[in-house]
Amino acid sequence: MKTAIVYYSRHHGNTKKLLDAIATVDNVTLIDVTKHSAYSLSEFDLIGFASGIYYQKFSKKVLDFAKSNLPFNKKVFFIYTCGIKFHFYTKAIRAVVSGKNADIVGEYGCPGFDTFGPFKIVGGIRKGRPNEKDIARAVQFFRRISK
Repeated sequence: MKTAIVYYSRHHGNTKKLLDAIATVDNVTLIDVTKHSAYSLSEFDLIGFASGIYYQKFSKKVLDFAKSNLPFNKKVFFIYTCGIKFHFYTKAIRAVVSGKNADIVGEYGCPGFDTFGPFKIVGGIRKGRPNEKDIARAVQFFRRISK
């Protein structure tokens, strides 16, 4: 199955750590939205959207990329890292891909080191995350949905 993952990973590179591990076990095309505002996704069977969480949702760059570049009727999945885990972080990206009649096959989220806002004062939260277990779980998640 030909797979692409569109991502935004800034501050500490938390999300990119997960994607790099996935890319070592499978032939995945990683698309950094800071380098590509447009990219043809029509040749891919499975498309992932990955981001750290910013103001309780995926990066605006990922959301805008999905709106502009996701073809209709694709299988999609989500990966994210966050300082504090809540269950609504994929609400905005789900709305975007649902508008493209996408088949959402799963999501994986895990803690990531976070120094945003007041967390900076205390030296951040979730130090050392994602850790090896988080990364291994991300790889397992990907293997399960890409079969």
